[in-house]
Amino acid sequence: MATKRDYYEVLGVEKTASEAEIKKAYRKLAIQYHPDKNPGDKEAEEKFKEAAEAYSVLSDKDKRARYDQFGHAGMGGAAGGGFSDFADFDLNDIFSSVFGHGFSGFGGFGGFGGGGGRTQQRKFRGSDLRVKVKLNLKDISTGVEKKFKLKKYVECNHCHGTGAEGDGGTETCPTCHGTGSVTRTQQSIFGMMQTQSVCPQCNGEGKIIKNKCKHCSGEGIVYGEEVVEVKIPAGVAEGMQLTVGGKGNAGKHNGVPGDLLVVIEEEAHPDLIRDENDLIYNLLLSVPTAALGGTVEIPTIDSKVKVKIEPGTQPGKVLRLRGKGLPSVNSYGYTNGTGDLLVNVSVYIPETLSKDEKQALEKMQHSDNFEPNLSMKEKIFKKFKNFFD
Repeated sequence: MATKRDYYEVLGVEKTASEAEIKKAYRKLAIQYHPDKNPGDKEAEEKFKEAAEAYSVLSDKDKRARYDQFGHAGMGGAAGGGFSDFADFDLNDIFSSVFGHGFSGFGGFGGFGGGGGRTQQRKFRGSDLRVKVKLNLKDISTGVEKKFKLKKYVECNHCHGTGAEGDGGTETCPTCHGTGSVTRTQQSIFGMMQTQSVCPQCNGEGKIIKNKCKHCSGEGIVYGEEVVEVKIPAGVAEGMQLTVGGKGNAGKHNGVPGDLLVVIEEEAHPDLIRDENDLIYNLLLSVPTAALGGTVEIPTIDSKVKVKIEPGTQPGKVLRLRGKGLPSVNSYGYTNGTGDLLVNVSVYIPETLSKDEKQALEKMQHSDNFEPNLSMKEKIFKKFKNFFD
């Protein structure tokens, strides 16, 4: 499988490019590789599609932000619960948004205008819905199913979504004769060009309603509710957005339903700190334990584990418990798909001492073992140096 090119590279712009620069770059490529200028050229066809795909993402503020954060890995996903596929776009809509609706048709170029100049009736699309869900680390580590009771537009049961009263409630549009579009020929930057636009009388549906449904006033949808179950995969993180296809508002007149967008919110853990797929625990040892060694309990996501502390453990030491972190979504970027639990060791020095404690420490004060040697000093402070480098 060929590696998908970076969208900024496709358009030939920098990552800091403005909206105007992105639009200008796409316009240039669209003219260069337009099918009417390159008939039968498969390479031009692919480049035209590639440019349109890049523009569909980078011209949208939210999609561009997700692409900048996650790259192509954050763009695609399985339907019915996977991440949004931002490459799901309409080439006609993209091209007309840049050049105007007079240039929306792509006759003679397969897959662009409904197949060799044929038209398709328009389907209304319902709007998307957005919900937030709070997850704890346990939910994130295993994945979880959540139920949402949604108030939304649903299909009208009386007319079954048609918007018409009875079987004879609709008729073929007299303007477009059922095609949903009207065609005209005009002079363009590419020469004489035959273009299509949405029929103004039926709004692209190809039919008009004679007798409107009394329950939905001819819309085909009514306000109701639905319970939706969403399977959230393991490894999601704060701010990620999952898309459940077809679970948004219903479309008018048996149109395409919108999507349900599930935004992830992550609850803070009382002991563990998340760092991507790793977890961090700050362990505070007593002086005797650090000096003599021992065993301590370390909290994990769902239990506790015992960890051996070696004698002479220094502050700043990091103990790594492999595989005790969080899984990554689709195991992307990880060999085994799971992060680690990093135990950051600190040593507590008492702020006050009893008389006996003070005397005991004074006896040890001049012992060679309590005087830090040069090699140990370099070892400890090297970590601080690396931290600031």
